[in-house]
Amino acid sequence: MHIFGGGSRGGSPPGKGRGQAAAGPSGTIPYVTERDFEQQVLLSELPVLVYFTADWCQPCKTVAPEVESLGVELEGKLRIVKVDIDKSQMLARQLRIQSVPTFMLFVEQRLADAQVGAMGKKQLRAMVEPFLPRSAGALKARELAELIKQGAVVPVDVRDAAAYGRAHLPGAKSMPIDELETRLAELYMLPGQPALYDRAGDKAKELAERMAEQGTPVAFLEGGILAWEAEGLPVERP
Repeated sequence: MHIFGGGSRGGSPPGKGRGQAAAGPSGTIPYVTERDFEQQVLLSELPVLVYFTADWCQPCKTVAPEVESLGVELEGKLRIVKVDIDKSQMLARQLRIQSVPTFMLFVEQRLADAQVGAMGKKQLRAMVEPFLPRSAGALKARELAELIKQGAVVPVDVRDAAAYGRAHLPGAKSMPIDELETRLAELYMLPGQPALYDRAGDKAKELAERMAEQGTPVAFLEGGILAWEAEGLPVERP
Protein backbone atom coordinates (compact mmCIF):
# COMPACT_ATOMS: atom_id res chain seq x y z
CA MET A 1 0.00 0.00 0.00
CA HIS A 2 1.31 3.41 -0.94
CA ILE A 3 0.17 5.73 1.81
CA PHE A 4 1.18 9.06 3.21
CA GLY A 5 4.67 8.95 1.80
CA GLY A 6 7.36 11.59 1.43
CA GLY A 7 6.80 15.15 0.44
CA SER A 8 3.73 16.97 -0.70
CA ARG A 9 3.33 16.00 -4.34
CA GLY A 10 -0.01 17.69 -4.74
CA GLY A 11 0.82 20.89 -2.89
CA SER A 12 0.46 22.30 0.60
CA PRO A 13 -2.11 24.75 1.90
CA PRO A 14 -1.20 28.37 1.36
CA GLY A 15 0.13 30.23 4.37
CA LYS A 16 -3.16 32.01 4.81
CA GLY A 17 -6.68 31.51 3.68
CA ARG A 18 -6.97 27.93 4.92
CA GLY A 19 -10.66 27.35 5.24
CA GLN A 20 -11.52 30.66 3.54
CA ALA A 21 -12.23 29.26 0.09
CA ALA A 22 -15.86 28.70 -0.76
CA ALA A 23 -15.61 25.08 -1.81
CA GLY A 24 -18.89 24.58 -3.56
CA PRO A 25 -19.69 21.22 -5.15
CA SER A 26 -18.70 20.78 -8.78
CA GLY A 27 -19.30 17.98 -11.25
CA THR A 28 -21.28 14.89 -10.34
CA ILE A 29 -19.15 13.51 -7.48
CA PRO A 30 -20.72 14.30 -4.09
CA TYR A 31 -18.87 15.69 -1.11
CA VAL A 32 -18.88 13.97 2.27
CA THR A 33 -17.92 15.38 5.67
CA GLU A 34 -17.29 14.09 9.19
CA ARG A 35 -21.06 13.92 9.72
CA ASP A 36 -21.82 11.48 6.93
CA PHE A 37 -18.46 9.76 6.31
CA GLU A 38 -19.42 6.61 8.22
CA GLN A 39 -22.77 6.25 6.47
CA GLN A 40 -21.60 7.15 2.97
CA VAL A 41 -18.19 5.44 3.02
CA LEU A 42 -17.70 2.87 5.76
CA LEU A 43 -21.20 1.39 5.54
CA SER A 44 -21.40 1.39 1.75
CA GLU A 45 -22.11 -1.96 0.10
CA LEU A 46 -19.91 -0.92 -2.82
CA PRO A 47 -16.21 -0.08 -2.67
CA VAL A 48 -15.76 3.67 -2.15
CA LEU A 49 -12.95 5.78 -3.58
CA VAL A 50 -12.50 8.90 -1.45
CA TYR A 51 -10.88 11.80 -3.27
CA PHE A 52 -9.35 14.35 -0.86
CA THR A 53 -9.12 17.76 -2.47
CA ALA A 54 -9.13 21.52 -1.82
CA ASP A 55 -10.11 24.58 -3.79
CA TRP A 56 -6.54 25.94 -3.82
CA CYS A 57 -5.08 22.67 -5.17
CA GLN A 58 -4.28 23.03 -8.88
CA PRO A 59 -3.37 19.34 -9.41
CA CYS A 60 -6.78 18.46 -7.95
CA LYS A 61 -8.47 20.55 -10.62
CA THR A 62 -6.33 18.90 -13.29
CA VAL A 63 -7.32 15.35 -12.33
CA ALA A 64 -10.99 16.14 -11.58
CA PRO A 65 -12.23 15.27 -15.12
CA GLU A 66 -10.38 11.93 -14.93
CA VAL A 67 -12.05 11.12 -11.62
CA GLU A 68 -15.46 12.13 -12.97
CA SER A 69 -14.97 9.94 -16.05
CA LEU A 70 -14.01 6.94 -13.94
CA GLY A 71 -17.13 7.41 -11.85
CA VAL A 72 -19.31 7.29 -14.95
CA GLU A 73 -17.56 4.19 -16.31
CA LEU A 74 -17.80 2.26 -13.05
CA GLU A 75 -21.27 3.35 -11.98
CA GLY A 76 -22.92 0.53 -10.06
CA LYS A 77 -19.55 -1.05 -9.20
CA LEU A 78 -17.76 1.78 -7.39
CA ARG A 79 -18.78 4.89 -5.46
CA ILE A 80 -16.58 7.97 -5.64
CA VAL A 81 -16.90 10.79 -3.12
CA LYS A 82 -14.89 13.92 -2.39
CA VAL A 83 -13.65 15.38 0.87
CA ASP A 84 -12.69 19.05 1.03
CA ILE A 85 -9.88 19.03 3.59
CA ASP A 86 -10.55 22.66 4.49
CA LYS A 87 -14.19 21.99 5.31
CA SER A 88 -13.54 18.62 6.97
CA GLN A 89 -10.34 19.35 8.85
CA MET A 90 -11.03 16.89 11.66
CA LEU A 91 -11.57 14.06 9.19
CA ALA A 92 -8.41 15.00 7.30
CA ARG A 93 -6.44 14.91 10.57
CA GLN A 94 -7.91 11.57 11.62
CA LEU A 95 -6.92 10.02 8.29
CA ARG A 96 -3.52 11.75 8.34
CA ILE A 97 -3.94 13.52 5.03
CA GLN A 98 -0.65 15.31 4.43
CA SER A 99 -1.19 16.61 0.90
CA VAL A 100 -3.78 16.69 -1.85
CA PRO A 101 -4.84 15.12 -4.03
CA THR A 102 -4.93 11.92 -1.99
CA PHE A 103 -7.06 8.92 -2.92
CA MET A 104 -8.23 6.32 -0.40
CA LEU A 105 -10.15 3.18 -1.26
CA PHE A 106 -12.45 1.75 1.42
CA VAL A 107 -13.84 -1.77 1.07
CA GLU A 108 -16.07 -3.45 3.66
CA GLN A 109 -15.31 -0.89 6.37
CA ARG A 110 -11.55 -1.01 5.97
CA LEU A 111 -8.90 0.97 4.13
CA ALA A 112 -7.85 -1.22 1.21
CA ASP A 113 -5.37 1.14 -0.49
CA ALA A 114 -4.25 4.74 -0.60
CA GLN A 115 -2.28 6.78 -3.11
CA VAL A 116 -0.90 10.29 -2.78
CA GLY A 117 -0.56 12.64 -5.75
CA ALA A 118 -2.24 13.34 -9.07
CA MET A 119 -3.43 10.18 -10.84
CA GLY A 120 -5.02 9.64 -14.23
CA LYS A 121 -8.02 7.45 -14.93
CA LYS A 122 -5.89 4.49 -15.98
CA GLN A 123 -3.94 4.59 -12.71
CA LEU A 124 -7.09 4.98 -10.65
CA ARG A 125 -8.74 2.07 -12.44
CA ALA A 126 -5.71 -0.11 -11.69
CA MET A 127 -6.00 0.89 -8.04
CA VAL A 128 -9.68 -0.04 -7.68
CA GLU A 129 -9.94 -2.93 -10.15
CA PRO A 130 -8.95 -5.73 -7.73
CA PHE A 131 -11.73 -4.70 -5.35
CA LEU A 132 -14.65 -4.23 -7.75
CA PRO A 133 -17.62 -6.59 -7.56
CA ARG A 134 -17.43 -9.21 -10.30
CA SER A 135 -20.10 -11.15 -12.13
CA ALA A 136 -20.44 -14.82 -11.23
CA GLY A 137 -18.07 -16.87 -13.36
CA ALA A 138 -15.99 -13.88 -14.53
CA LEU A 139 -12.32 -14.61 -15.14
CA LYS A 140 -9.60 -12.10 -15.91
CA ALA A 141 -7.18 -12.88 -18.70
CA ARG A 142 -4.27 -13.92 -16.51
CA GLU A 143 -6.53 -15.98 -14.26
CA LEU A 144 -7.80 -17.84 -17.31
CA ALA A 145 -4.27 -18.29 -18.65
CA GLU A 146 -3.19 -19.94 -15.40
CA LEU A 147 -6.23 -22.24 -15.36
CA ILE A 148 -5.55 -23.25 -18.97
CA LYS A 149 -1.93 -23.97 -18.04
CA GLN A 150 -3.12 -26.19 -15.19
CA GLY A 151 -5.48 -28.05 -17.53
CA ALA A 152 -8.47 -27.08 -15.39
CA VAL A 153 -10.23 -25.01 -18.05
CA VAL A 154 -10.85 -25.23 -21.80
CA PRO A 155 -11.48 -21.88 -23.53
CA VAL A 156 -14.54 -21.91 -25.76
CA ASP A 157 -14.60 -19.40 -28.63
CA VAL A 158 -18.20 -18.30 -29.26
CA ARG A 159 -17.35 -16.03 -32.19
CA ASP A 160 -18.10 -17.18 -35.73
CA ALA A 161 -15.86 -19.79 -37.32
CA ALA A 162 -14.07 -17.25 -39.52
CA ALA A 163 -13.00 -15.15 -36.53
CA TYR A 164 -11.85 -18.29 -34.73
CA GLY A 165 -9.81 -19.24 -37.79
CA ARG A 166 -7.99 -15.90 -37.83
CA ALA A 167 -6.88 -16.03 -34.19
CA HIS A 168 -7.95 -17.81 -31.01
CA LEU A 169 -6.78 -18.62 -27.51
CA PRO A 170 -4.39 -21.57 -27.19
CA GLY A 171 -6.30 -24.84 -27.13
CA ALA A 172 -9.65 -23.12 -27.68
CA LYS A 173 -12.68 -25.01 -28.95
CA SER A 174 -14.87 -23.29 -31.54
CA MET A 175 -18.58 -23.22 -30.65
CA PRO A 176 -20.26 -20.22 -32.32
CA ILE A 177 -22.80 -18.53 -30.09
CA ASP A 178 -25.77 -19.43 -32.32
CA GLU A 179 -24.85 -23.13 -32.02
CA LEU A 180 -23.82 -23.34 -28.42
CA GLU A 181 -27.19 -23.99 -26.81
CA THR A 182 -27.69 -27.03 -29.06
CA ARG A 183 -24.21 -28.35 -28.19
CA LEU A 184 -24.39 -28.28 -24.41
CA ALA A 185 -23.60 -31.99 -24.10
CA GLU A 186 -20.43 -31.45 -26.14
CA LEU A 187 -19.61 -28.37 -24.07
CA TYR A 188 -19.66 -30.27 -20.80
CA MET A 189 -17.73 -33.24 -22.20
CA LEU A 190 -14.64 -31.10 -22.75
CA PRO A 191 -11.52 -32.23 -20.82
CA GLY A 192 -11.84 -29.28 -18.44
CA GLN A 193 -14.35 -26.69 -17.28
CA PRO A 194 -15.51 -24.53 -20.21
CA ALA A 195 -14.78 -20.80 -20.21
CA LEU A 196 -16.57 -18.79 -22.88
CA TYR A 197 -15.00 -15.86 -24.68
CA ASP A 198 -15.77 -13.57 -27.60
CA ARG A 199 -14.15 -10.44 -29.00
CA ALA A 200 -14.83 -7.95 -26.20
CA GLY A 201 -16.55 -10.03 -23.52
CA ASP A 202 -20.09 -8.64 -23.69
CA LYS A 203 -21.74 -11.46 -25.63
CA ALA A 204 -19.97 -14.18 -23.66
CA LYS A 205 -21.05 -12.52 -20.41
CA GLU A 206 -24.68 -12.30 -21.53
CA LEU A 207 -24.63 -15.93 -22.62
CA ALA A 208 -23.06 -17.05 -19.32
CA GLU A 209 -25.72 -15.13 -17.36
CA ARG A 210 -28.49 -16.72 -19.41
CA MET A 211 -27.04 -20.19 -18.94
CA ALA A 212 -26.71 -19.61 -15.19
CA GLU A 213 -30.39 -18.65 -15.01
CA GLN A 214 -31.18 -21.95 -16.73
CA GLY A 215 -29.18 -23.90 -14.18
CA THR A 216 -26.01 -24.47 -16.23
CA PRO A 217 -23.43 -21.96 -14.88
CA VAL A 218 -20.31 -21.43 -16.95
CA ALA A 219 -17.23 -19.21 -16.69
CA PHE A 220 -16.38 -16.44 -19.17
CA LEU A 221 -13.42 -14.22 -20.00
CA GLU A 222 -13.84 -10.59 -18.95
CA GLY A 223 -12.96 -8.30 -21.85
CA GLY A 224 -12.78 -11.14 -24.37
CA ILE A 225 -9.84 -11.82 -26.65
CA LEU A 226 -9.09 -8.08 -26.70
CA ALA A 227 -8.32 -8.17 -22.96
CA TRP A 228 -6.27 -11.34 -23.49
CA GLU A 229 -4.10 -9.70 -26.15
CA ALA A 230 -3.83 -6.48 -24.12
CA GLU A 231 -2.12 -8.55 -21.41
CA GLY A 232 0.41 -9.76 -23.95
CA LEU A 233 -0.83 -13.35 -23.74
CA PRO A 234 -0.30 -15.65 -26.75
CA VAL A 235 -2.87 -16.45 -29.42
CA GLU A 236 -2.85 -19.16 -32.03
CA ARG A 237 -3.01 -18.11 -35.69
CA PRO A 238 -3.05 -20.21 -38.85
